[in-house]
Amino acid sequence: MTLPVLSVRDLHVSFPTQDGLVQAVRGVSFDISEHELLGIVGESGSGKSVTFLAVMGLLPRSAIVSGSIKIGGQELVGAPPDEVRKVRGKRVAMIFQDPLTALNPVHRVGAQVVEMILAHQDISNDEANAKAVELLDRVGIPQPDVRARQYPHEFSGGMRQRAVIAIAIANSPEILIADEPTTALDTTVQAQILDVVQQVQHELGSAVAFITHDLGVVARVADRVQVMYAGRVTERGEAHDIFMRPTHPYTRGLLNSLPDINVERLVPIPGAPPNMLRPPSGCAFRIRCTYATEVCAGEIPELKPYGAIETACVRVEEIAAEVMA
Repeated sequence: MTLPVLSVRDLHVSFPTQDGLVQAVRGVSFDISEHELLGIVGESGSGKSVTFLAVMGLLPRSAIVSGSIKIGGQELVGAPPDEVRKVRGKRVAMIFQDPLTALNPVHRVGAQVVEMILAHQDISNDEANAKAVELLDRVGIPQPDVRARQYPHEFSGGMRQRAVIAIAIANSPEILIADEPTTALDTTVQAQILDVVQQVQHELGSAVAFITHDLGVVARVADRVQVMYAGRVTERGEAHDIFMRPTHPYTRGLLNSLPDINVERLVPIPGAPPNMLRPPSGCAFRIRCTYATEVCAGEIPELKPYGAIETACVRVEEIAAEVMA
């Protein structure tokens, strides 16, 4: 059997504050295989981005990290910083949410692509410059030789995001992490960026972790979907199964809150996510769940198979029976 490109086991991430430890990620485990696109969804504060910043080794020094993160079998948790730097940008790379802050405003765009290339490849400056122009062309930037000599402020929002993608794929990473890459873009440009990500994945054969709030985006691009809430995975399965037959009340709530031209009013999930300084006992979603009973306040539910989906709900069978009735 081939190893997954990325394997995360029992990952915990906490941040010390004056009021105590913020438990941002609480026992997350998952795999991503070669060529697979895993969509990660959930509300703000669910632990999506923190999980993958841990994978990248980009958390602040104050963060407390435990568990296991392996890329191609190489353990990163507890690895020396030099070893992590060798992996970051070469084997795993990230497309950040805001390209304007991801790019250095005082350096030319081409120079920033070249910097990533030279960090991991033993080639000349001339070769790196030529490759940078090729990468900008590859992600759909017109006149890439001219644009390579320009600064980020001379690019549109969509072009800046394409430039960030060019930097991320400069060393043909095994896994590409896309953290809300279309949030600040209009619908047309968003579709173009999604096409670029899918094209790059196909050409490189990379695995992709696509973090987003937009369930419509996930439905379009993902092979599998992982739903997160309060630092844990609540549901995981094939994209078709998640959208057609969701089993967890939280996933149902997310899908019910999507805009629908046939419905006059949105149906939001009541309440707000819990305070992760003091997460509730048992299922963290129970304080907002219309199906919650006393049993939900017991042990923290673990992911268990239910049909074609893994779900972390102790009442999944009873809820499914109620929904079908």
